Amino acid sequence: MTETQRGAAIETMFEEVRRYPPDPGFTANANAQAELYELDFEELWAKESQRVTWFEPWKTLLEWEPPYAKWYLGGKLNVCFNCVDRHVEAGKGGKVAFHWEGEPEDDRREITFADLQADVVRFANALKELGVGKGTPVGIYMGMVPECPVAMLACARLGAPHTVVFGGFSADSLSDRLNDMECEVLITQDEAWRRGTTVPLKRNADEALESSSGVKKCVVLRRTQGEVSMERGRDVFWNEIVEGKSDDPQSCPCEPMDSEDLLYLLYTSGTTAKPKGIAHTTAGYLVGVATTHHYIFDVKPESVYWCAADVGWVTGHSYIVYGPLCNGTTSVMYEGTPDFPDKDRWWDIVERYKVDILYTAPTAIRSHMKWGPEHAERHDLSSLRLLGSVGEPINPEAWIWYRDHIGGGGTPVVDTWWQTETGMILISPLPGLTTTKPGSATKPFPGIDAAVFDEQGNEVGPGGGGYLVLRRPWPAMLRGIYKEHDRYVETYWSKYPGVYFAGDGARIDEDGDFWLLGRVDDVMNVSGHRISTIEVESALVDHQEVAEAAVCGRMDPTTGQAIVAFVTLKGGAEGSPEKLAELRNHVGTKIGAIAKPANIVFTPELPKTRSGKIMRRLLRDVAENRPLGDTTTLADPTVVEEIRDRGTTDQTEE
Repeated sequence: MTETQRGAAIETMFEEVRRYPPDPGFTANANAQAELYELDFEELWAKESQRVTWFEPWKTLLEWEPPYAKWYLGGKLNVCFNCVDRHVEAGKGGKVAFHWEGEPEDDRREITFADLQADVVRFANALKELGVGKGTPVGIYMGMVPECPVAMLACARLGAPHTVVFGGFSADSLSDRLNDMECEVLITQDEAWRRGTTVPLKRNADEALESSSGVKKCVVLRRTQGEVSMERGRDVFWNEIVEGKSDDPQSCPCEPMDSEDLLYLLYTSGTTAKPKGIAHTTAGYLVGVATTHHYIFDVKPESVYWCAADVGWVTGHSYIVYGPLCNGTTSVMYEGTPDFPDKDRWWDIVERYKVDILYTAPTAIRSHMKWGPEHAERHDLSSLRLLGSVGEPINPEAWIWYRDHIGGGGTPVVDTWWQTETGMILISPLPGLTTTKPGSATKPFPGIDAAVFDEQGNEVGPGGGGYLVLRRPWPAMLRGIYKEHDRYVETYWSKYPGVYFAGDGARIDEDGDFWLLGRVDDVMNVSGHRISTIEVESALVDHQEVAEAAVCGRMDPTTGQAIVAFVTLKGGAEGSPEKLAELRNHVGTKIGAIAKPANIVFTPELPKTRSGKIMRRLLRDVAENRPLGDTTTLADPTVVEEIRDRGTTDQTEE
């Protein structure tokens, strides 16, 4: 981020003066009270560990040997037991765990905690028969169906670490992750519904498994009943392997797990082409997500909570599956898109289930803004009493629109900052306590030591901008990058020794509130999804006719950032609309549709320094239609002007 960019981002934030003190009525009954901030760091996390059931109590709260933390040492527990069994044992088996809404409008299921337990136990018994046990790595490649959390919980019950791969990712992305984790089993489905058409998950899985020889078994859920190929000896249907299996929890008891045993890996883009396998372990992660879910969303025993993310992302892991279920919360889970079959689908769901807490991304909010408030106005949204935002900084206009048109003008909005790496929310208002500001994530969660540093590692005072850092460990933090210690140290701990570098820009205002300014590296944030420029460039250059490619992000009012690619074809060939579409589809095949460039500029040359380094900073200036920065280090300064003259050719997602 250049000083010009940082200044502009801070300047627009400084213009926001609207303030919303907490409603006294909300404060009186809020889960979070002021004394939460007064607790000592160790006292807080020792106290919060009591919301988890332990098979054996922990002995040591924290062992911190930078850059690795261990929490609740000596403790033994099981995540599935905490999310399912203990609620049934406490007599709450009849409480709804998920109101599930399929994309086809008449496709609905109500799943109680007792139902969930029976489904998990049957499937865990089936997985055991396939050879899955403690330590067996399992891949999950599914859509937003109840069987996805069932698969995750069955793995957790057995002590088998899992990696969930977003259903929108391509075969190449899936195989990369399966191979890196050395998965022995893959769980997928025939197809997924999306806007009335189907996504061929099994077909993608088949292609991925051609280069994932470690996978010995593939379990296939029938969702659409579409025709799929089944390889004899490897592929089995979900419904067939669970048939006749016992749903008695004693037939498959929960495996006692050490506090630091691996729960899951989740792969996230970095600034190099290879995705990072972020490792999350058992006890600290579960305590962290359950605690933040309880206080930040003010969840009550009667709440109907809806996190409208995908289980394939960390938001889905922490705040659809593990946090809410650990707290015994009733959730909504929706399979489809916000605009199918019409643009009021979400509001129909809120009205039907009387949702009181809604947690979604600014991208979705901006889409609803674009479609207009009339869709929400057709429905009774009076049940909503808290709104949340996640995935990227939310612009003040979207925040206000969300509060006014969805929240009825008085509903608290909690704008949350966290990462795949952090596992849990780290900066957020606490409803009932925090005066909120449109566009600000406000205060670090109790026990979190966040700060903003300058380049030299000095703390920036109020009003200053710089790099967001964390100076103290937290329970749900990552336990490294899988099999890549050096990369873990280099990525997160090398900029400031002993301090976690988040990779985000931020500033702190005069009240001590945090304003997030986006990524400071070359990772693009498209619709809340972090996508590496190098991954997209690698996919483009993989095309046989592409000689070179450089990628950057430009601001987009709907998706936050849109991907712009600058491409040089081999042999000096000229681009065309047909070639543009072909390259976009190629990227979609290699990475996934979310990574397709919104714009492609065909150019004979890319702007490079004399040493051959591509100057992406200047490409960002072109993409944003800004005045060019310093061009004195370019080998050929005329290249950038030629690129600017060529303009950009718009090509939007189908």
